[in-house]
Amino acid sequence: MARSTTRELEIGRLGGSGDGIAETGDGRFYVPFTVPGDVVGVRVGPQMATGRRCELIELRRAGPDRVEPGCAHFHTCGGCAMQHLAEPAYRIWKLNQLEQALARRGIQTAIQPLFAAPAHERRRVDLAMRRVGARCLLGFHEAGSRRIVDLAECLVMRPELMALVAPLRETMAGLLAPGQGLDIKLNLCANGIDLLLEGTLDLSLAASERLTEFAARHDVARISWRGADGAEQTLISPRAPVMQFGGVEVAVPPGAFLQASAVIEKALVERICANLSGASHVADLFAGCGTFAFPLSAQSSVLAVEGEAAALGALARAAQKAGRRIEAVRRDLARRPLDADELAAFDAVVFDPPRAGAREQAVELARSRVPVVVGVSCAPGTFARDARILIDGGYRLESVAPFDQFLWTPHLELAGIFRRD
Repeated sequence: MARSTTRELEIGRLGGSGDGIAETGDGRFYVPFTVPGDVVGVRVGPQMATGRRCELIELRRAGPDRVEPGCAHFHTCGGCAMQHLAEPAYRIWKLNQLEQALARRGIQTAIQPLFAAPAHERRRVDLAMRRVGARCLLGFHEAGSRRIVDLAECLVMRPELMALVAPLRETMAGLLAPGQGLDIKLNLCANGIDLLLEGTLDLSLAASERLTEFAARHDVARISWRGADGAEQTLISPRAPVMQFGGVEVAVPPGAFLQASAVIEKALVERICANLSGASHVADLFAGCGTFAFPLSAQSSVLAVEGEAAALGALARAAQKAGRRIEAVRRDLARRPLDADELAAFDAVVFDPPRAGAREQAVELARSRVPVVVGVSCAPGTFARDARILIDGGYRLESVAPFDQFLWTPHLELAGIFRRD
């Protein structure tokens, strides 16, 4: 194994993942937690395909856009990458992720101003837990590592979620064996916190009593468990966790996908509904639990298509109870997208796929004559790929609106409006 070396570097620009990049006669070097203009001492790591990744050892001269991070865990916690970058430069860097993704596909369009969620707004978080000795560590992983940062504070999580960290750590220390770990999903719902424990867990009577006491003391709406084999069990449920979508109460399944920020969800819904206000029949693809389907159903009839059974079931039951004009269909859109003939029935389509995008569905949309399509995405790269397919099929990308709901990370939510001329 090659030994690491040390050297001094000056950072020239930021990369897409947030690392500072130094271009030298010896090649490209990536240094986390740096900004343009920084002069740093680094430990040089092994060669990668595009350069060398380095470990920051010393800041010798600060660049003009460097600021003091607000969180004591910054530099170790992998939850945030950019707290050390001044706000104006941060916004420019964030928008560059979208601009560069579109440019790589040869796409030019109007980009709306960046709309950012405030701090302490994340209502959905995935954490890791591991018992070490007599206590449990609970937090995010370190960047590029499986080591867990034991959270004492967090600038992104809702205070209600952060307040649960210490008591959850204490409770689980009595339920896990030394070295044992779990993944923890926390959703802040309209009527309390939904907690999902994933991994190997002792489900004895004593464990159940301990979790029941924890849920009662901290007003947790539900605690569920999911094993490695996918088996799932509700352990404690004083009440069914619910969300409000478009004025409809939806009882969501354990670990349900939610937009990470209520503020961003509201802005996305407003943009979608405003651009589809004249449509009478809308297809909501990758519909989840109905984040967009229910608001749209107040102005249109909606076909909601989703591949995940629990999410679709929650949507269907809520739609039936509320009497909304929603037809719910389970379908894997990656394997069996709605084809051009099926799409002919719709005035408009919304699609909000996972990070991998909706390549197969975009191909069918490009073959269709649907007048207006709204593409929602959390990955500018796959959005741009799918947008190129639609544009080549005759659509015009009218505009893209970026939403920063994952503060101080490289991730960016966005919504693009496509129209056939």
